[in-house]
Amino acid sequence: MRTQACHARAIRALVGCTALVLSVTGTATAGESPRDPARQVLAAHDGWGSYGSGTTGGAAADAAHVHTVTTWAGFKAALAADGTAPKIIKVKGTIDAVSEGCDAFAAPGYDLDDYLARYSPEAWGLDTDLSAEPDDSPEGLRRASAARQDQAIKVDIPAHTTVIGIGKNAGFKGVSLQIKAVDNVIVRNLAFESPLDCFPQWDPTDGATGNWNSEYDTAVVYGATHVWLDHNTFTDGSHPDSAAPTYFGMLYQQHDGELDIVRGADHVTASWNVFTEHDKTILIGNSDSESTAVGDRGHLKVTFHHNLFSGLVERAPRVRFGQVDSYNNHFVAEAGYSYSFGIGKESQLVAEHNAFTLPDGISAAKTLKRWNVAPLTAADNYVNGRLTDLIAVHNAEIPAEALEPGAGWTPTLRTRVDPAKAVPRIVDCGAGAGRLR
Repeated sequence: MRTQACHARAIRALVGCTALVLSVTGTATAGESPRDPARQVLAAHDGWGSYGSGTTGGAAADAAHVHTVTTWAGFKAALAADGTAPKIIKVKGTIDAVSEGCDAFAAPGYDLDDYLARYSPEAWGLDTDLSAEPDDSPEGLRRASAARQDQAIKVDIPAHTTVIGIGKNAGFKGVSLQIKAVDNVIVRNLAFESPLDCFPQWDPTDGATGNWNSEYDTAVVYGATHVWLDHNTFTDGSHPDSAAPTYFGMLYQQHDGELDIVRGADHVTASWNVFTEHDKTILIGNSDSESTAVGDRGHLKVTFHHNLFSGLVERAPRVRFGQVDSYNNHFVAEAGYSYSFGIGKESQLVAEHNAFTLPDGISAAKTLKRWNVAPLTAADNYVNGRLTDLIAVHNAEIPAEALEPGAGWTPTLRTRVDPAKAVPRIVDCGAGAGRLR
């Protein structure tokens, strides 16, 4: 994990790591007041989020529009206040949106055992989905329960807003941030424990043997523009998939994604975050359908830099359509790893100057996964300290899913590019919540 890796390096070179973190996050010079992180804006040329008008969030907020919150109710009230004026919301401590547990959302009469008995493959079969089930059926009661949770844990982030954690221990549990159809939002220095879907749906027709499907991404950028996600940590925390039960021979999946950027969203920069201990991590573009493609083509421009992707299964990210620039990130694979970059429909991914740490038995060919034929650029990437041509390795080992080199565009919105060999040290010691200075 990030802290273990950084602490191990710190034991060997404490002074060097401390100096590195200060250079990454900024520090005041003699006689200068420390910068207020809540009023920092995305720097010029810092990824797609800086394009055009840039991303300033609530930096222009006056004192009356700066809120400090410690509770879920207080956070929702602060989001609803101030109309369209710029605002800053400072989060202090950990805010739990599901502190009363899943039972608090259950509709009267809902019972998981009844649900399992009615819809088991032996009783229901695998040919018919549950969409026509009436409201008083176990599925109907599940739908009602899910609607209650949906209402309780989702919050809309307004335009011209900065949400920032104060100190080293600020964050949310069980929350789904909706950055939807707005412009100019900043989210920084927060530790997110992924929301747990209390009422997953069984779909007998999903695959050959059926599957459990869940809702609630930790953060959704949906049709929004100019968004900066910085120095956050995203994790499954106290509810890892490894602890989930199995029903009908399938994992009772209670997690969706950690970050989705969809429905024509544009100009997003994700920097210095940690994404860890999760399955389907980041989705850019949520469908191959032509109806969705009409709104996504020409959009979904996203930059990822100096992020740590650790202990994940897949989607770091999976890309459809957009021009995505991923550089100076560190990918650390563990057991269960499937792939990092998913190459999807009409995507134009540039993956450069990244570092991969792969255990024995996992080939560099697995770092890329072709879902559709689309070109990509993958240059100056290091695997276990060695310069590796990811496309060449992939095509040699998986020729049936050959990838085409050359994304067709060259990123220009980068403020600094670190040597790829130095990325593990730099990122492991600087990324994540609690490391913002």
